[in-house]
Amino acid sequence: MSGDIEGIGAAVTAGLAARAVESAHGGAAHGDAPLRCLNCGTSLAGSHCHHCGQRADVHRSFGAIGHDLVHAIFHFEGKIWNTLPLLAWRPGDLTRRYIHGERARFISPLALFLFAVFLTYAVLAMIGSGGELGSALAKAADEQTRTTAIKDSIQLEVDRIDGELAKADLADERRRALEAEREALQQSATSLGVARARSQSERAADRAEGPPVLDDPRDQLATSADFISQNKIDTGVPFIDNGMNKAFANPALVLYKLQANAYKFAWSLIPLSLPFMWLLYPFSRRFHTYDHFVFVTYSISFMLLLFVVVRLLNLTIFGELATFFAILYAPFHMYRQLRGAYRSSRFGAFVRANLLVCFSLFAVISFLFLLLAVGVSG
Repeated sequence: MSGDIEGIGAAVTAGLAARAVESAHGGAAHGDAPLRCLNCGTSLAGSHCHHCGQRADVHRSFGAIGHDLVHAIFHFEGKIWNTLPLLAWRPGDLTRRYIHGERARFISPLALFLFAVFLTYAVLAMIGSGGELGSALAKAADEQTRTTAIKDSIQLEVDRIDGELAKADLADERRRALEAEREALQQSATSLGVARARSQSERAADRAEGPPVLDDPRDQLATSADFISQNKIDTGVPFIDNGMNKAFANPALVLYKLQANAYKFAWSLIPLSLPFMWLLYPFSRRFHTYDHFVFVTYSISFMLLLFVVVRLLNLTIFGELATFFAILYAPFHMYRQLRGAYRSSRFGAFVRANLLVCFSLFAVISFLFLLLAVGVSG
């Protein structure tokens, strides 16, 4: 996997280097730019066609493949170096300048958002989400799925035996054999429940011996699943009841669907966040929906890129420090973006930044509920 990444990086580097070299020497056969655009035939008066925008120098080298790959993803030609520093430290200036027309210098917010989503998904696919919580939840989901499958198979067998025992003409010897088999199955189901309870108690004992920690997610998931299955809660809404049954019968599958659908529906974070931005500046004629769209898209893109950086640093000795810094910097970044983009006062930006943090948490929770609904309905 690391070899593939290095290969892609080498191809991109080679493409950029090839472009720099070829730009210096021209793209025509004899080092001179063509007199007419090779795309539309318009007479050229510079390095680009004023009619269609194509470069005067074209290249057909192998290294150009790397350049074309990067260019197709998001028009790299210097924009990345103009965009990322401002996005990281002066996001308000970036947002305001893009809104007011300086768009050739910077990566568009939507292109940056799509790239950030793709990069986040790629990193998580390669190295995982990390942390004890994610690993414990995955193990708990697998454990609950296996337990439910075994219980379901036992119940099916018990139902089959009950159906046979209900026959009036059943021989006594056969009846005794079926009753013994049924009792053995019930003991197996009981033993399975005892084993799960024992594993939970063992984990509780381990926590009691060590320093205080958060409750084990496996215990929480198992307790929730047992509560639902034992008390058979019915909301009366078929869609919700069916989804809950699926989730607790096969939580591993639901967890997989959540992870798979997260990047597909990441775009929904933008419309979920726009109403909250309007609430920060209600009835203001100075700012339009497009302004809020640029703000939200750049902000979400930065948070995704920050998450990627922190996740990569978690593989090093600086992981805890990076996480601590990110937790502190995220709200400060919102403050700076609000102050710079909307020209708010320090106090106004501070109050709105605190509200925006709360709104962001609500938007993320709504996004998770959306993923959950999609996961259990599929």
